[in-house]
Amino acid sequence: MLSTVQSVLEDSKAEDIITIDLDGKSALADTMIIASGRSHRHVSAVADHVQRALKEAGHGSPRVEGLPHADWVLIDTGDVILHLFRPEVRSFYNMEKLWDDSFAETLGSDTPNA
Repeated sequence: MLSTVQSVLEDSKAEDIITIDLDGKSALADTMIIASGRSHRHVSAVADHVQRALKEAGHGSPRVEGLPHADWVLIDTGDVILHLFRPEVRSFYNMEKLWDDSFAETLGSDTPNA
């Protein structure tokens, strides 16, 4: 499933693709991918290509949020969570910083953050 999503992102000319390994760090998914599209239309098209490719590869239909506005589209396959952003929106939310190594390591910790 991960290779399907990554391949479609590359083929669809998604930009600044970052893959974050969540295995053992979060119960949300095994992998999170963050990528950008150049415009609303590009984000929407990439999301559509990902959905179609997953279905054609036998992975079923993922849950999708944010498609009508296409500023930030979330595609959740269960194992892979994909965030597709327009560049300005991605910069504003800065998901990469939220999931950097130091934060990700504390997710599984029983010790509360001070």
